[in-house]
Amino acid sequence: MRGVRGRGEPAGADEEGPHEAGGGRLPDLPASIAARYKAVDVQGVLHEAIRIGEGLTRAVELYERAAELGVTDAHYNLGVLYDEGKEVEKDTAKALRHVEAAAMCGHVNARFRLSATEYNAGNYDLSLQNMMIGVKLGHEDSLNMVKRFFMAGLATKADYASALRGYHNAIEEMSSPDRDEAKALGFEQIHQM
Repeated sequence: MRGVRGRGEPAGADEEGPHEAGGGRLPDLPASIAARYKAVDVQGVLHEAIRIGEGLTRAVELYERAAELGVTDAHYNLGVLYDEGKEVEKDTAKALRHVEAAAMCGHVNARFRLSATEYNAGNYDLSLQNMMIGVKLGHEDSLNMVKRFFMAGLATKADYASALRGYHNAIEEMSSPDRDEAKALGFEQIHQM
């Protein structure tokens, strides 16, 4: 996907200028950040912005823009930043809004974090519901939490049995000979290919 300058001239991938992503226009970006956006490398946006001296404030602005464009990882990362308040001012309402948006888009870690938030607020039923969704997406940590809920009396035997079936089905759906081969090769060998 190539950006377009204000006069309609195409901007090269290595040039600075407005770029398009997800159907929306991004502000003027340094080429290294624009390249990461185009690859939807949301994890790298924050680090790249800091590395080139754009600063954390600019990186958060870029995450906000990516979230507006519907990038699920951007919502999740903003939720974590606002929840922890380490690099930005802590804002629980914003954190919850972003984590919920990511969870609704299928981000399993966001679902897990949302479940933990509900648990800490004493909403055990909502927490369990979020864990069950995560389990059915193949999230092992969610399965382990459902087991803990069961052992603590917060989930029924039927809940735990359903979680086991859901997890097994998710893993079965995700398995393939190609995945098995990739797992056997290991990350380093795959990365070198």
